[in-house]
Amino acid sequence: MTDRAVRQGDRRGAVLGRWKVLLEVRARIGGRRLRDSFVPILIAAGTASLAYWVSGFLLGHTLPMFAPIAAWVALGNTADRQLRRVAELGFGATLGVFLGEVFVRVFGTGVLQIGVVLLLSASVAKFLDRGVLLTTQAGVQSIVIVAMPASMLSGGALGRWSDALVGAALALLVTAALPISVTRRLRRLAREALGEIAALLGTLAKGLRTGNAQLAADALAQGRDSESDLESWATAARSAREVVRVNPSLRSERGTVAELSRACTLADRAMRNARVVSRRSVVAIQESGPAPEIAVHVDSLAGAIGSLAAAVGRGDPPEDARRRLAAVASELAPERYAEDGWRQQTLVSLLRSLAVDALQISGMSRGEALDQLA
Repeated sequence: MTDRAVRQGDRRGAVLGRWKVLLEVRARIGGRRLRDSFVPILIAAGTASLAYWVSGFLLGHTLPMFAPIAAWVALGNTADRQLRRVAELGFGATLGVFLGEVFVRVFGTGVLQIGVVLLLSASVAKFLDRGVLLTTQAGVQSIVIVAMPASMLSGGALGRWSDALVGAALALLVTAALPISVTRRLRRLAREALGEIAALLGTLAKGLRTGNAQLAADALAQGRDSESDLESWATAARSAREVVRVNPSLRSERGTVAELSRACTLADRAMRNARVVSRRSVVAIQESGPAPEIAVHVDSLAGAIGSLAAAVGRGDPPEDARRRLAAVASELAPERYAEDGWRQQTLVSLLRSLAVDALQISGMSRGEALDQLA
């Protein structure tokens, strides 16, 4: 086999390897997203069906399509449901249907009418509230009404908006009635995001130990593709802070939410550092070959962060993770690798930053974390 054929085979293998890692990470994260959203979607779908039944069978409305639409729009498909947000979406949908119906009865339908009703509904919504969601929903629903065939707008000027009101009211009732656990989901997202950092480091350790630059590149791809986990954690943290701020019954959760929000910021920094280590490791392996001693440190960090992920997810004190992280940090001394070249020293320096981030996630202050370094 010629050198050219070998190189082509290596390139094909590298491409297939990257796609394999990409598909594995996407499947894992997609499965988590589905598990996270399945119950909220089920609740929203059930509420939409109930809204259709109430408007159609109890109130006797013909084709009450805006009842399930308003319920679905207001509830959405995520667990981050806040009373204010649900009320804003439901009211926006109801307002848009009402203005659209009144406008159609007075001015009819047409190209010009769609533009005018959108201008009217968005202006009224913006006057009533500064929320973007309310204005968007009011505009969308008014367009739907004006664009609908006249035969579907039976029941007078106030025929359809009451259906939307039913859907919005049921969505608000369901949101208020469901038990709120602002920390359970936060902890689960924290465990998953920190677990992705540990998985990245585990792959990187194998690459450094065996001198396989492709594994280091795979670790980098894992880090890039798992960014959505950190984004979900950050979004849930913002939502939780808003909920505990306005709900007096959740006052006792404010400290935990603040702690998990701080951990989210630090985890994002740790993931960025881990990606930088992976990127530099690709070059280091290509230039200098295996680095088994550094692989030991990376593997130890992976195990410690995995323990940290489990502890944060359960809400337990991360004593084991903190002890293991401190032990790794005490070994990360760049000057010990002076004979191995500046690339290895750079990797150790980057691992020091990652260890400090992880120690802070475990509850240490930055000063305390820095004191653990060699």
